[in-house]
Amino acid sequence: MIGRLRGSLAAKQTERVVLDVAGVGYEVAVTPRGLAELPGIGEDAVLHTHLHVREDALVLVGFPTEDERDMFRVLVGVPGIGLKVALGILGTLSTSELRRAVLIDDVAALTLAPGIGKRSAQKLMLELRPRLDAGEATVVTVGSAAEVRTALEGLGYEVAEISAAVSGLDPDQPVEDMLRAALRRLGRRDA
Repeated sequence: MIGRLRGSLAAKQTERVVLDVAGVGYEVAVTPRGLAELPGIGEDAVLHTHLHVREDALVLVGFPTEDERDMFRVLVGVPGIGLKVALGILGTLSTSELRRAVLIDDVAALTLAPGIGKRSAQKLMLELRPRLDAGEATVVTVGSAAEVRTALEGLGYEVAEISAAVSGLDPDQPVEDMLRAALRRLGRRDA
């Protein structure tokens, strides 16, 4: 198994890169998020990899961090989630955003990923919750973020806007302060 590759970036395409390691060019599938994090052509890069085995192909998948690779492995371990859908999820949500979405039952955040509808998102949450380590999240954080999301939905904001406004808020703040900060991010000054 190939766990990590370090080499010169030989080519970049929409969904894959070629990494030149000691004269051998490895074609590696990547997410759009991972592609954006890679350096330019000719520069050194490191990818944490997973060899995905299918009936008709062996696909080397690369990620900028071990955490992202490990999350990919968790995703493809869920029944009904294949390579393409798992890459779509990780191309849309960071690992922390995915964990947060699962912990607070944010179905709307998961449906932003290509290939994931409302039903698939609900099923995915049920499958992922026991598999993900919720060690860092607290009940207060989950409750506060959920309250802010609910309030913003009640004000008529779209799911994508809400996700952008809520991500990165300080979970130790009171809900009112979190809501004000989210509204400021959304350009509303009436808080």
